[in-house]
Amino acid sequence: MKRFKQILTLLSLSAVLAIAGCGTGKSTVTHEGNTSSANNQASDASTTEATKLKVKTSFYPMYEFTRQVAGDLADVENLIPPGIEAHDWEPTPQDMAGISDADVLVYNGAGMEGWVDQVLESIQGTGVSAIEASKGIEIMEGTDHSHDHGEEGDHSHDEHAHDHAEEGDHSHDEHAHDHGEEGDHSHDEHAHDHEEEGDHSHDEHHHDHGGLDPHVWLSPAMAVKQVRNIEAGLAKAAPEHQEAFKANADAYVSKLEALDKEFRDGLKNTKRKDFITQHAAFGYLAQEYGLTQVPIAGLSPDQEPSAAQMAEVIEFAKEHNVKTIFFETLVSSNVAETIASEIGASTSVLNPIEGLTEEDIADNLDYIAIMRQNLDALTKALNE
Repeated sequence: MKRFKQILTLLSLSAVLAIAGCGTGKSTVTHEGNTSSANNQASDASTTEATKLKVKTSFYPMYEFTRQVAGDLADVENLIPPGIEAHDWEPTPQDMAGISDADVLVYNGAGMEGWVDQVLESIQGTGVSAIEASKGIEIMEGTDHSHDHGEEGDHSHDEHAHDHAEEGDHSHDEHAHDHGEEGDHSHDEHAHDHEEEGDHSHDEHHHDHGGLDPHVWLSPAMAVKQVRNIEAGLAKAAPEHQEAFKANADAYVSKLEALDKEFRDGLKNTKRKDFITQHAAFGYLAQEYGLTQVPIAGLSPDQEPSAAQMAEVIEFAKEHNVKTIFFETLVSSNVAETIASEIGASTSVLNPIEGLTEEDIADNLDYIAIMRQNLDALTKALNE
């Protein structure tokens, strides 16, 4: 992490020098949405290309939502390559240079990107606009595994929820990032309490979300809010395209609302309401559709459960006659398979969509298609 800070310092200095000393003709988009070109002699075609937004996104859902809103008015590039688990990723010097050269950075927030606060500091004053997609959304506390799963239910977390409209700024006002207005969009595919650099030490193989659950996108209803935040942020960065961004967002929101209805209809009359998953990523989905998530481990997919936690989940599964244990893509399924073997259950994928695999891309899967796969898997398991 010290090395990461040194990289940020050097790149920030380089970015400032480059902006001060180079006449590159890059279109610079500020937080106020002002656009200027260093090459006043460019042709109309060149000007159009120069003013096309360059957008970087932090991980796959942010990429997909941004791509849908931006359409052909922006070049949207995801920072994390396919097949990489988003919780464990940190930007390289090359990534930092790309962010500094972009017009817009779109990120989830709520603690998902452990690296983002330092990145926001490094791009302060560079003209890069930052859009926090979870801005204004009520952020849930992470599931406390020690609670009684039989009574817990992720839909009971309202009393513990954090209003991101009030707390979600993450002190970014100090960084001149007005997320209150920006907040709101290819298959390329990345907080709250970042107090000490040790909190994000990957030497410990555990990503700390600051006790908050950042997996907002896994509820289609919450995804709609994220899309609207991205729409607002892009419109601020390029106000001349506001109507186009709104039309694109409206079209995609209609699809998300149809998906939300599919979930409500498919899950309202299931035989059971609790499901066991390897990673506590489905709290917003459970809350939205009246289910109870029983996670084997915590918010981070690489967090190993203790022997006591394993025993607790096995006991719950036996008492409630659970027939399916869910695991996820991009991480090992060993823990889920161990519990399934112990109780004579099967395993199935419940995808947190933190990234696409090469196979997903080859199959032309996107957020909505994978969410429908999740709905099919839940419907089957909850009716066994």
